[in-house]
Amino acid sequence: MWYFTWILGLFLACSFGIINALWLESSENMDREHDEPIDK
Repeated sequence: MWYFTWILGLFLACSFGIINALWLESSENMDREHDEPIDK
C-alpha cells in the first residue's frame, strides 16, 4: 500500500504546484491592471 500513498503525495504536490502557478499569474495580472492607467 506504500505506492498508493506515494501516488497520492505526488498528485498533491503537482496540484499544489499548478495552483501556485495559477495564483502567481492571477496576482501579476491584478497588479498590472492596478498600476496601468485606464485610457478611455
